[in-house]
Amino acid sequence: MKEYRININGTNYNVSIEEVETSNGNSPRVAEPVKTTTAPTPIEKPQSAPVEKKTAPAPTAGGSDYVIKSPLPGIVLDILVREGDTVKAGQKVILLEAMKMENNIESDKDGVVKSINVTKGDGIYEGDTLVILSC
Repeated sequence: MKEYRININGTNYNVSIEEVETSNGNSPRVAEPVKTTTAPTPIEKPQSAPVEKKTAPAPTAGGSDYVIKSPLPGIVLDILVREGDTVKAGQKVILLEAMKMENNIESDKDGVVKSINVTKGDGIYEGDTLVILSC
């Protein structure tokens, strides 16, 4: 008889395998797993580094600011505007990869790019500020 110790989903089992003759065409018998009395070893989840969030600058007095936010989580593939650029409503400002698809993020208003709050390659969440326009 052979003894094996197996861990399945954090639970330890002792398994006994009985060797039998197979000359008559019967397959070997395997004993039922017996749960050990030792407590399962907890599996630690790896700690991920905290993600540093960029804060948007406060709006300035005298003009209204329009914030373009991410409609979904993803990765910034390209930034199609620069600070100081004039943009029109419907113009593409950011190229975002989400769910293995490229998504164009467009401006809803005319304005001048006041600040860009992301860089190429950034991982972003839904609702993160991408671009601030002065309208």
